[in-house]
Amino acid sequence: MKAIVLSGGSGTRLWPVSRKKLPKQTQAFIGQETLLEMTLKRLLRFLRPNDIYLAVGQGQYNVIRSQAAKYKIKNFSIEPERKDTAAAIGLAAAMIQKRFPKEVVFTANTDHYIDPTSTYIKFVRLAARVAAQKPDYSVLIGINPTYPETGYGYIKMGSQKMLFGKDEVFEAERFVEKPDLKTAQKFLHKWEYLWNPAWFFWRADHLLDLYKKHLPDTYRHLMVIQKSFYQPNSQSVINKEFRKIKPISIDYGIMEKIKKMLVIPANIVWQDIGHWRSVKEVLSDTEQENIIRGEHVGINTSGSLIYSLTGKLIATSGVENMVIIDTKDALLICHRDKAQDVKKIVELLEKKRKHKYL
Repeated sequence: MKAIVLSGGSGTRLWPVSRKKLPKQTQAFIGQETLLEMTLKRLLRFLRPNDIYLAVGQGQYNVIRSQAAKYKIKNFSIEPERKDTAAAIGLAAAMIQKRFPKEVVFTANTDHYIDPTSTYIKFVRLAARVAAQKPDYSVLIGINPTYPETGYGYIKMGSQKMLFGKDEVFEAERFVEKPDLKTAQKFLHKWEYLWNPAWFFWRADHLLDLYKKHLPDTYRHLMVIQKSFYQPNSQSVINKEFRKIKPISIDYGIMEKIKKMLVIPANIVWQDIGHWRSVKEVLSDTEQENIIRGEHVGINTSGSLIYSLTGKLIATSGVENMVIIDTKDALLICHRDKAQDVKKIVELLEKKRKHKYL
């Protein structure tokens, strides 16, 4: 079993801490360890360092390599430029498949909070076992929803296909896009709908067959690249061929086009650390609790995430449900419910060419 760890995200919704040169996966939002370090420690509970392949962009390679070095991770799939997840996963899969053609590969993300790790390991091992036994299927893990989340995609389960002890494996009928609140409330009370954390499992040769069928142009470029692996000219071939690949996500490019999918429902605490509100939700026990890092005094302040990363005192009065992030060159103030819009601020900075803040 080999893990493809998607490590190339930019994390614009976690600005101003997440920047181009120091993206979110290299930062410590929860505790003292970075999101990348938390992910690698979790995977190394059941994998060897050589079983882990970090898919990373060229611009982030040095900082990712530096943090991964302490865990003796040496396998890197380096993307010359961003081409979305189908290209990122395909490049790493081509590297793995050349040496281990029948190996089960699975995707892991560096921005996921997962608890407990022991339950995660149990379901990963189960999914890998199913993928090995059903090599012409794609296998997914879905999360049993605990509240009506509108920011996640969902998986609709069909009939039961397999049983491993008490763990059931179902047909995955289809993916459902992020629903509105009314639809999400209905999903919560229907057993067949699961959150989709994008934890995918395939046998390596089957995955590349899916590229050949559904993304033939991408497949052709990946095969040229694969032939060059471990050759002196490999990097120049990667640079030339990878740039020809059209950007598309693995979801749109492959997963939503295939029929032979199985899904395993998992009872596990999972959170996508995609914006400041998700950081607040992971760290707090109640909505009213304040999460503070650094110097702060407050009167009538509740439900807020307040980070002073400069040593400057932040004082608040009559503040509810706010995000306040103070860094050496930027101050972010936004309502907790508008955390998704921080990405728009980054886009505005790009438009105004204020590159020193990116």
